[in-house]
Amino acid sequence: MPKKNTTLPKLLTIRQAAEILNVHVETLRRWDKSGKLKATRINERGDRRYDPRDIEKILNNK
Repeated sequence: MPKKNTTLPKLLTIRQAAEILNVHVETLRRWDKSGKLKATRINERGDRRYDPRDIEKILNNK
């Protein structure tokens, strides 16, 4: 039986995503609220993490 792939894709922190996109972290928070770039919430604090593929889509549209 083949082994299932249980590794999660690497997610970027809000700071990492902001640096790549050359925007402020508050801009990413606004984009998350408006739906332009949705974040995945992790842990009890609700820290935001971003999928690198979503970041690439934003970069390709600039």
